[in-house]
Amino acid sequence: MVRVLIVEEVGLLRGALRMVLSSEDDLEVVGDLDPSADIVAAVRRERPDVVLIDIGPSGRDPLDVLRQLDPAARGVAVLAMSARPGPGILQAALRAGVRGFVDKNLPPAELLRSLRLVALGEWVIDPAAAVAALSPPVGPLTVREREVLRAAAEGLPLREIACRLCLAYGTVRNHLTVILRKTGGRNRLEAVRRAQRDGWL
Repeated sequence: MVRVLIVEEVGLLRGALRMVLSSEDDLEVVGDLDPSADIVAAVRRERPDVVLIDIGPSGRDPLDVLRQLDPAARGVAVLAMSARPGPGILQAALRAGVRGFVDKNLPPAELLRSLRLVALGEWVIDPAAAVAALSPPVGPLTVREREVLRAAAEGLPLREIACRLCLAYGTVRNHLTVILRKTGGRNRLEAVRRAQRDGWL
């Protein structure tokens, strides 16, 4: 019996996943959580074999959760789902310790197959995301905008970024305004996450 813990932001989809998985004789759903819940505590309590987690946009960064899981979840496999399985998010997910990475839109039979494989210790990587990772997109950010965003990702204030890059304070502020528009982020943190997800950093 493979014990599965589901982590999904959308309640309707979370319920559908529970229903599909619970209908299988060899799978047992030990919990389904919103990403805002204490996932690490649930893993320690329930001891699942596989954590099925959506790493789409959320108020809480699921990749941070995955990094926290590592010491808490010895022997627990993580199968990540993403509606946008681009090269950036794939690479970040692999660095965070996932064993599987699949497109959120794959058919139920393929999801079940992937769950069983990661439970057996196999690697499962979405083919389209793997191909994209070999040739990541250039993206809309200029070289200078990427430099500014990398510095912003370190949490540096604007004046320190300006000093490090030998730019005027106003120039850095203007670069960040353009970066937010290009990435669609509401703030620097969102811009960094989206740029990393899409392989622009």
